[in-house]
Amino acid sequence: MPARVKDRISLLGFGGAAIGNLYRAIPESMAFASVAAALAEGVLYMDTAPHYGFGLSEQRLGAALAELDPERRVVVSTKVGRRLEPRPDADLTRVRQGFVSPEPYESVFDYSYDAVMRSYEGSRARLRRDIDVLYVHDLGRRAHGERHPHLFAEFMDGGYKALRQLRDGGAVQAIGLGVNEWEVCEDALAHGDFDIMLLAGRYTLLEQTALTSFLPLCQQRKVGIVVGGPYNSGILAHDGRYGMRRQAPLMYEYQPAPPEIVARVAALEAVCQRHGVPLASAALQFPLAHPQVLSVIPGMGNPDEVRGAKEWLTLPIPATFWAELRAQGLVHPDAPLPETA
Repeated sequence: MPARVKDRISLLGFGGAAIGNLYRAIPESMAFASVAAALAEGVLYMDTAPHYGFGLSEQRLGAALAELDPERRVVVSTKVGRRLEPRPDADLTRVRQGFVSPEPYESVFDYSYDAVMRSYEGSRARLRRDIDVLYVHDLGRRAHGERHPHLFAEFMDGGYKALRQLRDGGAVQAIGLGVNEWEVCEDALAHGDFDIMLLAGRYTLLEQTALTSFLPLCQQRKVGIVVGGPYNSGILAHDGRYGMRRQAPLMYEYQPAPPEIVARVAALEAVCQRHGVPLASAALQFPLAHPQVLSVIPGMGNPDEVRGAKEWLTLPIPATFWAELRAQGLVHPDAPLPETA
C-alpha cells in the first residue's frame, strides 16, 4: 500500500452514511456542519458510498470539502459494486433501502468491469475530487446467500480488473473491500492483491472473530484495516460510567439485540462502571491497539456526535480496565490491548 495513503489516514475517521439520510432526513446545513466539525477535530479520513442516500452522501461530502478542504488534505474513500438505477416513480418521502433521500435512484448490486468503471466516474463527479481509496461494497455470503459464488466470480473476473486498472494507473491510491464479513476478505486475498479492507462490526470490543485467521493474514500481506461499525449498530455507543441504559430495544446488526449479546454488553458495562470508563471510549480505543488497524470510523450525523467521538477516543483509560476485561474473558485472549500496543 502506498505509504502516503496509510500515513495520511487519521485514527478517527468519518463515516458518511448518516449525511446520506440514513433512516431519517437531516438538513443540508447539518450535514455541512458535521463535516466541518470533523475537520476541526482533526479527522482527515472520510468514507462514503453511492449507496448512502443514492448519491446524496457523496454530493454533500463533496460540496463541503470543496469549501472546507481546498488543499485536499482529507483522504476520501468511496465504494463500487452497487450501481445507481433510476427510479423516477420512487416515493422520495419514505425509507428506501435504509435511506430517506430526494435522489430518484435505488442501488443495484453489479460487480462487473463496466459497472465499476461507471460507478467510479459517477462518484468522482459527485465528490468533485480524485478518490484516494476505492472499496468494493457488500460482497459476501452473509450479504448474498446462494448468489455469493456467482457475484464473487463476477467481481474477480470483472470488477477486480477495473480496480487494479484504476490503482495501477494512478487514478486511485489504494483498493480493497468494504464489507461486514471477514471471510470474504480472506477469499479475496487468496485471489487478488488489495491494500486496505474496511471491515464493519467484526473487530470490535464486542466481537473479535477476525483474530483467528484474517488479521494474521493481513499482517503477513501488509494489508491495512479500517474498522467500521465500532459501536456494533449502536449497542456500544453510550456512556457506561453512569449506567445510562438507552431505551429498548438495544440494537445489534441493525435489529434488536439477542439475549446473549445484551448479556455480554451488560458484563462489559459492569467493568466500565467499576473503572469509570465510558463504554463508547473503550469501543473506539480497543480496535486501534491492533497493529493492522489504521482507523475507526463511527457514523457521524451531527457535530455533537463528532465531538463526542473525539472525546471518547482520546480519553485516558487505565490499564487495569483492560486487564480486567482480559481476566474475565470479555476480549479474545490474543487481542492486543491498548496498554500493550
